[in-house]
Amino acid sequence: MGNQLDRITHLNYSELPTGDPSGIEKDELRVGVAYFFSDEEEDLDDRGTSGRFGVRDPSPGAEEEEGHVVLNEIEFSAFSCQECIFSKLRGNQDLSVYPIQGLLSYCNPGDLLELLFICPSEDYPPPPSPHWAVYVGQGQIIHLHRGEIRKDNLFEIGGECMGRVVSSWYRYRPLTSELVLQNACGHLGLRSEEIGWTNSESFAAWCRFGNREFKAGGEVHSGDLQYFLKLHLEENNIHTLRFHSLEDLIREKRRVDAGGKLRFLKELSMVERKE
Repeated sequence: MGNQLDRITHLNYSELPTGDPSGIEKDELRVGVAYFFSDEEEDLDDRGTSGRFGVRDPSPGAEEEEGHVVLNEIEFSAFSCQECIFSKLRGNQDLSVYPIQGLLSYCNPGDLLELLFICPSEDYPPPPSPHWAVYVGQGQIIHLHRGEIRKDNLFEIGGECMGRVVSSWYRYRPLTSELVLQNACGHLGLRSEEIGWTNSESFAAWCRFGNREFKAGGEVHSGDLQYFLKLHLEENNIHTLRFHSLEDLIREKRRVDAGGKLRFLKELSMVERKE
């Protein structure tokens, strides 16, 4: 399961905070930069097709309706300081994914997009983590890809991926679309050690919300500061993980999301047998 601090901590559902605010960031926009090299290799293929992508969740349950796909995937929610900071729950949100052509009709400049590769075969290796990007307009995105902040055509970079707009998943107060695009465009061309984010999701979320917590090393690890990630596996089956930074929470959420529900349940079963 990895070596992240305090990650395997079991809590009862009743112990978790239940606040569900519309936004919690009250401080002014912080733009100080502490640069680190991205440690996540986003394996998107510029040509748009690649056998390296696999089935997001090998278990049955993906349904295709009216041009969109409903996935059988793990749902998440996250809490900090007794407030909900992240929500990906089918009961509250439409989690359908769309072909790139159909996705564009839902996009506005400044939106956050999540790109996924849906493959019909179980014979492929596990897929990479979902890829996040900032939608610029006219089919263009800005994203962290292979150690570089770059601008690409969504059709070229997405290829046979499917995607969805995920601007509302984080519950922080968003910046205006103009500031989101300013944040994204202002970092175009950065490479390697100049990059202050460990993955595409953290970069895209920082562009939209401006919170320093999305940057690598952006917050001091403290025993008083705790984040809780809830994995909604099945009805009444919720597994909770604890972290000391948002960066660690996002990294683990993406790892679990890429592996899929069945893989995580196997990992969880192995851990519980050792306890």
